Amino acid sequence: MPAGKKTRKSPGKAASEDLNLLHIVQSQFDRAAALLDHDPGVLQQIRVCNNTYAFSFPVKVGKGVRIYRGYRAEHSHHRKPLKGGIRYAPQVAADEVGALASLMSYKCAIVNVPFGGSKGGVCIDPRETDEEVLEAVTRRYTFELCHKNFIGPGVNVPAPDVGTGEREMSWIVDTYQAIHPTEIDSFACVTGKPVTQGGIRGRKEATGRGVFYGIREAVTNDLSVKKLGLEPGLEGKTFVIQGFGNVGYWASKIMVAEGGARLVGIGEWDGAIQDPAGLDPDAVFEYRMKKGTIRGFPGAKTSARGSDCLSWKCDILIPAALENQIHAGNVHRLKCRILAEAANGPTTPRAEAELRKMGIVIIPDVYLNAGGVTVSYFEWLKNISHVRFGRMANRFEAQRERRTIAAIERITGASFDPEDVATLTSGAREEDLVVSGLEGTMVDAYQEVLEALLARKPRSKDLRLGCYLVAIEKIAASYESLGIWP
Repeated sequence: MPAGKKTRKSPGKAASEDLNLLHIVQSQFDRAAALLDHDPGVLQQIRVCNNTYAFSFPVKVGKGVRIYRGYRAEHSHHRKPLKGGIRYAPQVAADEVGALASLMSYKCAIVNVPFGGSKGGVCIDPRETDEEVLEAVTRRYTFELCHKNFIGPGVNVPAPDVGTGEREMSWIVDTYQAIHPTEIDSFACVTGKPVTQGGIRGRKEATGRGVFYGIREAVTNDLSVKKLGLEPGLEGKTFVIQGFGNVGYWASKIMVAEGGARLVGIGEWDGAIQDPAGLDPDAVFEYRMKKGTIRGFPGAKTSARGSDCLSWKCDILIPAALENQIHAGNVHRLKCRILAEAANGPTTPRAEAELRKMGIVIIPDVYLNAGGVTVSYFEWLKNISHVRFGRMANRFEAQRERRTIAAIERITGASFDPEDVATLTSGAREEDLVVSGLEGTMVDAYQEVLEALLARKPRSKDLRLGCYLVAIEKIAASYESLGIWP
């Protein structure tokens, strides 16, 4: 099948429905662009993917050689460097990475991260591939990117995505440094690295934590609750999550631990589990590590099909797997009040139209899963500056707080509790600053999207439309400021 023409099909999906993610993203863009007064040429420049590098490369496997197919798409160069993950999956195709690169540009604009959008991938199944082969593929893929100048601290900075993680990022930075041995900022060529190799604390859970902040803001923001007709507060709300990988696990863990929500169902590729009384994300994670599956988790009802979780009753449904999971063939089965898109492109346009008719509020992917790129930005800044966040100010702040407490005790004659003193004088660690920065970014971005919707007449409740309006306005302003547009 020619590159860029591959689409994912699943039983039950309407044959007439276009499931090409690039077409879906472009249709979402077109709906917002039609409402804005910008030169058509500027809008078209934002809409299209600037370039896509598709290549084949050989890797020795056993006693033979196997050819792998790789991609790296660059959507927009209005900001440098470009940013986007690397996906390892059998179905990776040119249109898919092009769509995901486009989403990256829009995400970065929405959360005010000064990057352009990119994405990459290799057609490989990491679950069925030995580690030594994965390492060889990753290193050769990195070499190919270096050869075409598709990677570098000021050019294009990859990150983990589906099928990749800290391990693959460490192989990438090691290979890049071997090719560029004198480059002082070489650690900044990729993010999502282990902390020991220039990574940042809080990056692993960043996307899931961003999902939590986005959902929390939707149900606690006064304007949001009033405009969208939501019940205020996250405490006690039930949620189901589809996909229990890195994003799904951390979103679940933080939703329960910090939000007080109740996890009542989990769907995975090989089955689903349900417990109305609530599931412990950590217990499920440990069980899967031992058994290799979530099926049969003690005290929970097991379903043979992972997609069954989409029809379970809950306040919040969080698809955190792959695209096109909610489509015309199953949308009427949903029994949630809020659909929080933690994955990229989980909802097809026809399904979204039906969800709006059903009164289900959609918190869109283009905003909700931007936590990963936000903290990747922090990691990139750390690598460029060569200073760990908090290193220069932590001790100073702690000593200042101790002096303040001592002065208060002298004036009042009272003494602080030792535990309170320890808390107040601890100083901000790197992870504290990362979490604080991510929370502020997600809250501010949500407010900006709401304001964009409120400014329109007639007013809209469509958060996805608001996200695209914000993103397009910011990117268009960047292009127009270059002085080369009419």
